[in-house]
Order: sequence, then C-alpha cells, then structure tokens
Amino acid sequence: MKFDYLIVGAGFSGLVMAERLSSQLGKTSLVVDKRYHIGGNCYDEYDSNGILNHKYGPHYFRTNSTRIKNYLSQFTNWHKVNYKILSYTNNEYWSFPINLKTFEQFLGRTSSEDEFSAYLLKKRVCIKNPKNSEEVIISQVGWEFYEKFFKNYTIKQWKLHPKDLDPSVCGRIPIRTNRNDSYFNDDFQALPINGYNKLFQSMLSASHNATVLLNTDYTDVMHNVEYKHLIYTGQIDEYYDRCYGSLPYRSLRFEKIDIAEEQLLQSGKIHSKNGFYQPAVQINYPNDELYTRIVEAKHVTGQICKNTCIIREYPAEYNPGGEAYYPIPTDEATDLYKKYKERADLDKNVTFIGRLGTYKYYNMDQIIGMALTTFDKIKLS
Repeated sequence: MKFDYLIVGAGFSGLVMAERLSSQLGKTSLVVDKRYHIGGNCYDEYDSNGILNHKYGPHYFRTNSTRIKNYLSQFTNWHKVNYKILSYTNNEYWSFPINLKTFEQFLGRTSSEDEFSAYLLKKRVCIKNPKNSEEVIISQVGWEFYEKFFKNYTIKQWKLHPKDLDPSVCGRIPIRTNRNDSYFNDDFQALPINGYNKLFQSMLSASHNATVLLNTDYTDVMHNVEYKHLIYTGQIDEYYDRCYGSLPYRSLRFEKIDIAEEQLLQSGKIHSKNGFYQPAVQINYPNDELYTRIVEAKHVTGQICKNTCIIREYPAEYNPGGEAYYPIPTDEATDLYKKYKERADLDKNVTFIGRLGTYKYYNMDQIIGMALTTFDKIKLS
C-alpha cells in the first residue's frame, strides 16, 4: 500500500491533519491508532443506560479563536455550555475558581469587589516573577486560599509539590474579584451537539483519501507500507526509543458508577430531584479523598433522562508503554525534552504535533490550532 502520509494517532491532531490533507490537497493518508476507536482522549460514547460519557475524563471545548470555531463548525452544530465547577472541602461545596462568591462563603456574609480586592492585596505575597505553581498562586491570593484549594490537589494530581511545577500548571486557573463563577474565560464555550464521536466521524467522512486502521501499533505496519512523510502525535521519547531517557508523564484511572432514578430519589439531595447526583458537572476534591474530581457529564451534554452516572477520576503512575495523559512540566523534564526536540528538528521525514509529540499541556483548541498551522506549512512547502 502506498500513501502520501502515515499519521500516527487518531485524536484531534491526527484527524485534523488527515482531513486537511485530503480535502484541500487531495493527499492520501493512513491513520493508525492503538485504541479501538477514533478521537483519542476526546472520544465519548453512550453507555448501556443511554448516558453519553467522556470516556477519558471531561473535555470542555472552548476557544477564543474564530478560525478554530469555524473549522470545527463544518462538521458539527453546537450545544452552548457555561461550565460550572465546584470544590468540595470542609464538608462544603465552594464556588470555584476563586471569585467573590468564594470570598463571601469564606466570610459567611455578602461582600463587594472592593472589599475582596483589598483582602487579596493584604494577603498576597509580593512575587514579581513567579517561578513555580506555588508562587503563582500565593502571589495572587495568599496562603490561605492556596492551601484550601490548590496545594493538596496539585500534590495529589501530579505527585509533586506545586513549588516543583512550572507556573503554568496552577496559573491556568483564573482568579476573579467579581461574581463570575464560570470555569473558563473563553468567548466560545460549547460541546458538539451530538457528541465528539459524531464530530470525528463527520471529519473522516470529509477525508475521502484517508484510511483508518485501529487496534494497531504503527510499528507493526510502517515497514509494510510506503509513505512520503510521517506525522507523529504520540510520545516523542517513545518514538526515539527513549534514547536520552524517559520523559515523565502522569496517568489516570477512571471509576464509572451508574446511578438509577430510585437511588437519586432516595438520596434526599436537592439536586437529585432533577436527575443529578451532584450540583455541578465537576466537583473537585482537593484534600481528603483519593480521587481528584467527580464528573457528571449529563450537566453539560444536554441529555434529559431520569438516571445518571458519575466518573471518579484518580491520578495514577505512568509506566512506559501505558497511557500517558499529562506531560509533567518541571525544569528537568523541559531540559530532557529539548534533547529530543533537537534531534527531531534534524529529522525531516517526521513531524511531531499534539500534546505528547511536543511535550506540552495544550488545551483542545490549541491542539487543533497547531494542526491547522502545521497543515498551512505543509501546503506552502
């Protein structure tokens, strides 16, 4: 078999590349993925009870890019969403990210933006250029809120102290002095109206010159096909047989729990009367529990049904060859990645894209933007 491109990975990066190369340039590609499905970690599916779930943790699409929104809108309509997250600690649900509502809960009374701003000015630690995740938070809200919501959650999630992690890890969470309790600041926040899997299928339908091979490791086929260029969305250190050492990653474990209508009604919770187990799509558990969060996707998918399900998410150690979810942004890991990047820059027959291929914690829209930009470069070459 002959192809113009061999694309390793059928997540957003790989599928965007396959679609663009096919629809815009008429190029052929073979897309190979080890999993049984397309879509990578963004894949969603209906369970036996008809509940649509994000199989590998919640994927909340949002973007400020008109280009990215318009590109995806070719393949899906949208269900507009305002993502609301709560944090559960000290036997109480707290408004999160930190905002004026959080401060009012802390005080036990109503307050104002001016009072909250004055409080933060008094409590924050003066650090002009935060060098790690601890410094970036205490420089905004001080020690008390940092220890209540961030410190233990970060240690649990990453198995590293925040002071050992890049500022971007905790710095990506907004801090607000008004009552805006949305999880994100992006202009466009929505989910594909029929789910991510339908979106991916529509992308493939537009990719007439793309062939997809699932349940397959690319090393089992790459020597049996002819191709002109390799697009690699997997782990860059794995591609080079970890010749400089293994890059560190964090993995995840998911525990899915189905909850029948009768169980919801018997729970006596106020929100259970509307068919929900919990009061928001995501509840963070920063301190005592082993899991980091519980997600109930029905809050944002738009489904109306009497039963529900939740997914508890546990951080897990990564073992080479296993599922790598998050690159760990430390100074040592960055230095090691640079060695692989220098080697990759000399290899003109392969292009590395995606979170694992570039060893960076990108959001979904950033991944799509990277793939579109990579295609533009190919188109001009």
